[in-house]
Parts: sequence; structure tokens; C-alpha cells
Amino acid sequence: MDIIDPILGIAEKLYSLCGEVKANKKRCQRLAQRIKALEELVRAVKVKGLGQKPTLVKNVLCELKLTLENAQDVVKKYSCASYLKRILKAYDQGDDFVSLNERLNDAAQALSLALQLDQSDELLQESRETTRWREDEADRESDRLELQKLLLSLAEDTKESVDTVHEKVDSTEKDVKDIKAMLETLMKPSIFHQDIREIKPEELIYDVPKEPFIKNDNSEIFKGEYNKFTVAIKRYAYSRSTSLSQVRSIFKKEVDTMKRFESPNILRMFGICIQEEIGPNPNYLIVMEFCEKGSLREVLDSQRKLPWDRKARISLDAAQGLYRLHQSEEKFKVHGCINSSKFLVDAGYRVKLGGFELAKTETSLKRTNDSSRSSLCYSSPQQLESINHKYNKECEMYSFGIVLWEIATRKIPFRGCSHKEVYQRVCKDKHTEPLPEDCPKQLGELINDCRSYDSFQRPTAGVLRQIHLLYVY
Repeated sequence: MDIIDPILGIAEKLYSLCGEVKANKKRCQRLAQRIKALEELVRAVKVKGLGQKPTLVKNVLCELKLTLENAQDVVKKYSCASYLKRILKAYDQGDDFVSLNERLNDAAQALSLALQLDQSDELLQESRETTRWREDEADRESDRLELQKLLLSLAEDTKESVDTVHEKVDSTEKDVKDIKAMLETLMKPSIFHQDIREIKPEELIYDVPKEPFIKNDNSEIFKGEYNKFTVAIKRYAYSRSTSLSQVRSIFKKEVDTMKRFESPNILRMFGICIQEEIGPNPNYLIVMEFCEKGSLREVLDSQRKLPWDRKARISLDAAQGLYRLHQSEEKFKVHGCINSSKFLVDAGYRVKLGGFELAKTETSLKRTNDSSRSSLCYSSPQQLESINHKYNKECEMYSFGIVLWEIATRKIPFRGCSHKEVYQRVCKDKHTEPLPEDCPKQLGELINDCRSYDSFQRPTAGVLRQIHLLYVY
């Protein structure tokens, strides 16, 4: 119960901070409203106690405290930086509001269920998913227009100063360029405004390059264009025996599930496309977000410099994607095949979880169904000891711990080891591959917790969001 007063104290500070910001005002106000509604539940816990599930309630409160601390860090950026930098940073950090709102909603739902409390009308309104997404989109658009207006005014004022302050010309011209670049970003349509749907063949362009950049026995992946977005287009090699009606039926059911996964850290899906459907050999395509830098494994294998602050940001993004997946349904969903190749990296080093997109639709398009969950080096001790062990969140957290170790070391786990050697090291010796000596202490502890031999010692994806404390904005 000692954690309740600190939570309420942080909430009070957040209300004050949200009232002082100069950019992203709408989203900050909405954030404050949701925290205010959630505060009612926290006060109920203070009065009525932890209920019949005290351990669960304590865990939710601990994660809520971390979420509020994270929110405080994000909002604080808008009031402590210089005016120009604050404006330039504000829109770039807009996606953080998506994650924060999701986490606040998850906390509200978990506390209500655990304590079997009737939610107030205010809280129900704030947590209702369809309402929440509609309000967030409206806030985002309002903030975008306001920011665009501010930047245009600021650019005009800055341009005038070039003529009067010659000694500052170089830096001022750079500021003008930065503002223009931000304006160009603001003018572009948001990737999150695109619905998942069946796409008409004429809406796609994917003849450049003519050859796929990834090819395997089941599919080819091309770089293409859809609604002015660069996209990755997966075309299946074997689909002659696939029923059109079956694919469409499965796809429609899956869209509702995929909408729950909408997050900046989960690979965005645009939909499916069926080419030449009246012909004897229709082409089935899945259209998804294109990530310029490829898979996380490719980034780690490259010569790119990755200082610890960037590694921490990459780790946080990956954790956010996994958290969104685990919290998407009442019965927590698992990915089933977590490894460093399932995370993709965009041009700005934003990491996105992929590899589970439209899973049933994809399976229906393949000639064979690959039922393997993950490669050997990502398998938990429990899986290695028994092939009948049920795959669960604890297994997934072990796999994710291996991915975090890869980010920290840039090495391939258990490289060159046979099945027998991996089993001996993990299950008999309870060995964990060492971390670099300069690995930040807190990050190292999280990685080791994920790789714990005992499954109950592994953290949840929510706890992993502590990585944000290592990220230097």
C-alpha cells in the first residue's frame, strides 16, 4: 500500500505539467483526463484494500507507477527545452502518447477486473477502445494543425532575422531548414490513418525493383508503393489450390484482431490484395509496412555504430511491441516465435515487432504449415527439457531475453553449438552467455532476469518498460 501515495503524487505533478506545455496540448490534456479517471480506481484501492488478488493488484500498481513516471518524462520535455527545440521535438514524440494511453487503459482494465469494481461513467468513457482511438486521432490532427501554424509563423520570424543578425546566419538558416523539414513531415499523411482492408490491384505499385529483395520457398517480398507509402509486398509462390472465399473469410475475421495490435512498435499491416482473381492462377499478396534497415539481426550484423543509448532505445521499442501483443486480448496472446529476425528496424531506428501478421490468412496461402515455434537457441529451459511443455508468456520472455542479449553484445547466441551442447549449457549448467563489461547495470539486470532458469523469476513485458529509464532523449 506504500506505493499508492507516490502514484497519487506523480499524478498531481502531471496535471500541472500538462497545463504548462506549449505543443501537443490536446494530447497532453487527454492524457491528464485519463490519469484523472484512473486516479479514482487507485483511491478505491487505498480505501478498500487489495481485494482477493493482492499480488496482481500490487503488480499493476507497480507498473502504473512506472507508466506515470514515463509520462512525466515525456511531458516534461515540452517545458524544459528551448522554444524552437520544444516545437521540433513535440511532433516527433507524438507516438509516445499512443503507448502511454494504451498502458493507462490496460492498468484501468486490470485494476477493475482484479478488484471487481464497477467503473464510473467517466472511466468507462476514457477506456472504451473505439472511443479512445477516435479521440486520439482527433487530438493528433488538432495538434498537427496547431503545430504547423506555429512552425510557419516561427519560420517567417526566423527568416527575417537572417537580414538583421549576420553573425547568426549559419545557425539561423539551419533552424529554417529544420522547420521546413518538420513542416514536410507534418504535411504527409499518417501511416496510422490507413485501414486494414482488401486492396485493389491498381492501388499497388511494385515493379521497382523487378526482383524481390527476399525470396524463399513459400513467398517473395518486393518493395512497392501503396497510397504514397513505401511498403513491403509479400507474394505467395504456391496458391493454386487456395480457395478465394476461404481467404476472404479468414481475412475479415483477422482484421478485427489485427486492429487491437495497432502500435508504433508493431509492424503495420495494410491488408491483402488478390491479383487476377478470375484467372486460373490468382496472386495473393499481403501488404505491410516497409522497414528500410531490415531486420534487427541485420542491423546488429552491420557496421553501424550503436552506442548504449541507442541500444537502450532499441530494447525499449522491442519491449513495447511485445507488451502491446501480450495485452491485446483478455486471454494474453503470445507471438510464438520471438527472435531477432522478427523485429524490423525503420529508417529512424524505430523497432517494430513483426512475423505474426495475419497469421491464419498467411497459413491458408502456404502449401505447408511450419509449426516450429522458434529456433533452438531461443528455446526456454522448460522447452528444451520437454517437447510437451506448453508454450506460454514465460517461454516468450526467455526468448526475448536472448534478443536483448543480442542487442547488448551484437553476437549470435550459442553460435556453433550443437543441440546437445545448448541443452547441456542451459538445462544442466544453467549457464547464461556473458554481457559486455560496460553494459548499463539496470539493463543487464533486466536481461538476466528474462533469461532466468526459473520461469517465475522472469518479468512481464510491462516490467520491461523500465528500460525507458536508460534512454537519453
